[in-house]
Amino acid sequence: MSPQTHVLCSGFLPQNDLRIPITAHQVGGVTKAEFDAVLDTIEKHYAPIFQSKGAQLQVNRLWSDASVNASAEQRGRTWILNMYGGLARHPIMTKDGFLMVACHEIGHHVGGAPKIAGWFGTPDWASNEGASDYFATLRCMRELMPDDENERFVRENSIDPFVRRKCEELYNTQAEENLCMRTGTAGMVGGLMFQTLRKEPNPPRLRHSGPERCQPDRTMDHPGTTMPPGHLLPGARFCVHDRGVELSDRNPNQGTCSEANGQRDGIRPRCWFKP
Repeated sequence: MSPQTHVLCSGFLPQNDLRIPITAHQVGGVTKAEFDAVLDTIEKHYAPIFQSKGAQLQVNRLWSDASVNASAEQRGRTWILNMYGGLARHPIMTKDGFLMVACHEIGHHVGGAPKIAGWFGTPDWASNEGASDYFATLRCMRELMPDDENERFVRENSIDPFVRRKCEELYNTQAEENLCMRTGTAGMVGGLMFQTLRKEPNPPRLRHSGPERCQPDRTMDHPGTTMPPGHLLPGARFCVHDRGVELSDRNPNQGTCSEANGQRDGIRPRCWFKP
């Protein structure tokens, strides 16, 4: 019997008909060199980790494909990322934003609980959309952004005042603060992509306006950009935790920030996660 193929049909972004071919002339987006550099970094770091789990990482570099999305799938023990050139060429996209997308897709494979429900309601192989978002800045981006680049980024770019204040409150070293601010800025790219493709009137929000009032109603799908405070924004980058603790496929509190662990900052937003 051949191995079953599992595909995440929805992709990183909601399904859309937008296409940005190589021939498009526009300002912004990620160059081919940046596209390859990000995916080189992903492969170098995660191929050995996948091997330790008995799997092979395959990154499909679909630069010529005009699709504005990304996806993950598993074919037996080959765990796959599909990274499309159309997404990289979108005018909102940045190199850090593209890294965040790649980290999200890695998160579907190794992001831990909660998982997408499979047949008969049992957990499937894939971490759900919110968990993959959370993993991107909880682990992946933190591991792939070196201190010298973070320091230069903070020095040369405008940082949202809320992100700066929160990062300075939570972390004790300049290196940790710089990393927090850089990942916080990258998170805005994902939020703006969702807003643009969904044609939502309001930009992603960074600030709490009080206790979260929403309840999770579709925990397996993409959270909306209007949920407070924005699923790609504060989240995991404000989680002060031990990265040496491995994430669990069954226990969502292991290796993360959660109310069950007595934490308030860096927890999963209740708009997609029900403790």
